[in-house]
Amino acid sequence: MPVMGPISRVLRAGFAQKRFTMSACGESMHTKFASRKKRHTGRQLNRANNSPLQAGFFGYYCSLPSLNFERIHTVFYALENDPEYLALQTEMVRLQRSIKENKGRLLIIFEGRDAAGKGSTIMRFVRFLNPRHYRIVALAKPTELEAGQWYFQRYIKELPNPGEIVFFDRSWYNRAVVEPVLGFCTDKEYNSFLEQVILLERMLKKDGLPIIKFWFSIDEVEQARRIEERKANPLKQWKLSTVDAQAQEKWHDYTRYKEAMFAKTSTTANPWFVVQGNDRERACMESMRYVLSKMKYDGKGEALNDLEPDPDIVQRQPSFKLAQVRFEEPHEDA
Repeated sequence: MPVMGPISRVLRAGFAQKRFTMSACGESMHTKFASRKKRHTGRQLNRANNSPLQAGFFGYYCSLPSLNFERIHTVFYALENDPEYLALQTEMVRLQRSIKENKGRLLIIFEGRDAAGKGSTIMRFVRFLNPRHYRIVALAKPTELEAGQWYFQRYIKELPNPGEIVFFDRSWYNRAVVEPVLGFCTDKEYNSFLEQVILLERMLKKDGLPIIKFWFSIDEVEQARRIEERKANPLKQWKLSTVDAQAQEKWHDYTRYKEAMFAKTSTTANPWFVVQGNDRERACMESMRYVLSKMKYDGKGEALNDLEPDPDIVQRQPSFKLAQVRFEEPHEDA
């Protein structure tokens, strides 16, 4: 019998776990893992002092005492089996097809507190979309070159092309909340941003680009719980950053700058919508419902009649109207 190397053992353990997790059998996930773990990963765990590489990642993941396996199963599959969610996804597919065929564009901005569910909601939005016609933009820290450019420059080149939906997982609004809270920008840069962003968004809207701006909100206790979950969950540890470490410590500073952002950038043309995100699944579905309710597309409402979002989950912020600037045509000399 050929000797299996570490990578082969990882793959073998992984495939074994995938087979039993996708089973339709009524056993609990924890019970099934206990029986399979002995058969497929027990020897590797014993030989490598519980090494995640030798045991297979899923085996290591499920061996963590701090994780609730039934809850993991529920989170993974609850929405996939929800008829309402699947109907919303059908509507999203129709929206994307209409945007593609009519060469339309759509920009959806996801902002919010750390661990509020922005990224997971985006992944739910795109679950069944055609990957050729959407993009998720999550820009890293500006490079030295980008830091010397006009602040909006690196975002503008990511705007949607004809026939495309773009999801901003954080956006130019970093400068309205995160950067001033953490001291990453000067007061002058902050004030300049607030003056320019409403003009930029008005130009984009007049050019035919719909912009939807979501702020995902959670309470302080729920944020603390989710940050601790990230620390314990190997599948989410990549999300941890130095910003997360200060999210709780600077909670009130974030609140102050968030409210200032709403007051100064929520225009009637491009208002802010706060999504109450303590219930992750409802936040996902209601934000999706809001997008569908505001867009025109072929076959709208055929899969789901009720496209009005729950006002207790998606809440429009007070907005103001920008003064119109009109330029008269030059008069010809008599």
